[in-house]
Amino acid sequence: MKNREIKIRNGSIEEVVMLSQKVPEFFQPYSEITYHERLTDRPHLILIAEVDGELAGFKVGYQSKISGVFYSWMGGVLASYRRMGIASRLAETQEAWAKNHGFQKVQFKTRNNLTKMIHFGLNRGFMIVDLIKKDQVKDHRIVMEKLL
Repeated sequence: MKNREIKIRNGSIEEVVMLSQKVPEFFQPYSEITYHERLTDRPHLILIAEVDGELAGFKVGYQSKISGVFYSWMGGVLASYRRMGIASRLAETQEAWAKNHGFQKVQFKTRNNLTKMIHFGLNRGFMIVDLIKKDQVKDHRIVMEKLL
């Protein structure tokens, strides 16, 4: 397999919404309206990953209500572009940006049944700091946090 060029760049809500509709783990992807509601009037970062010029993944985060915490809200890599290190590149870029903008921690939530995301967080130095119980155990939210 030839080396493929992976590029991480700033992106738009429109690109993120389009990509999120193609990520199999997202049962009901958020609308543009929801992204605008979450991101307007607060520091935020929208990253897009491209492979050989094609959209391959994204990561979106914003300033949490908790002082010094950057909340990594949404992210995903299209199935055909997985196992190329794209999620790690997006996370590295997001964490560097957050640190450069004065944040002390990055936090995210995932579902108990999304074990690949839990492993990804643990492998990147995140620790489980909370559990938010839901009706079904598989839907419990795992809160993970990393010091920058």
